[in-house]
Amino acid sequence: MKTIIITGSTRGIGYGLASALLARGCQVVITGRTQQAVDQACESLGEEYPAERILGQPCDVTDYAQVQALWDTAKSHFGQVDIWVNNAGVGQAIQNVWDIDPDLLHAIVNINVLGMLYGAKVAVNGFLEQGYGALYIMEGKGGDGHVQKGLSAYSTSKRADNYLYNALVKELADTPIIVGSLSPGMVVTGLMEEQRQMGAEEWERTKRIFNILGEKVETVTPWLADHVLTNQKSGSSISWLTRPKAFWRFLMAPFNKRDLFAEEN
Repeated sequence: MKTIIITGSTRGIGYGLASALLARGCQVVITGRTQQAVDQACESLGEEYPAERILGQPCDVTDYAQVQALWDTAKSHFGQVDIWVNNAGVGQAIQNVWDIDPDLLHAIVNINVLGMLYGAKVAVNGFLEQGYGALYIMEGKGGDGHVQKGLSAYSTSKRADNYLYNALVKELADTPIIVGSLSPGMVVTGLMEEQRQMGAEEWERTKRIFNILGEKVETVTPWLADHVLTNQKSGSSISWLTRPKAFWRFLMAPFNKRDLFAEEN
């Protein structure tokens, strides 16, 4: 039975991935910034899966001591950690970087970059000590270098995460540690709340693109979970929305009317 830590797993993709992994018989450590959020997520998951396979641990990924405590608590409780998923992140509305609140810029860099570095440091040290393990880094828009106007702050952070992934693959090449990346594509999550604050016209344009390329959490996360559990190769980029798939979606868009936001209407 594999034990998996997922940072930022009280909601969104992290929560969906936790649920999918629990459904596949894993032990999962749920993390979030507050005790309340962690307790609520664990209670919700516990209604569907055995409570003994769920462990909750609050963790602010920008605090190194808390990240280390996350590993220590999981290792003490379950005996080992097989997989660590660096998922915690914060997004932004489509907005020029010079118009973004400085506090949000600080959060984007701290959570999306420093949090990823702290998670990687703690997980790799732990894996090297126990002699095995797999670290996965969650990719995001701009990680591949593609530039979209209005996402410069968020995408800069995801580009850094992509560099970290590629660097770790090389640095750990002669070790038993697996390093991979997860790219869920365009998923409707709570991180989109920032996008909803944009003007009505821009939001409608965003929804049109999402209805062509996007998916809901419950569609993508089981697929990601299957690949995480079966992957044995370091340097694997597990990507849901490949270029051929995106091309096909655009090609079929006139004939496939989807509405991922139907509940809003």
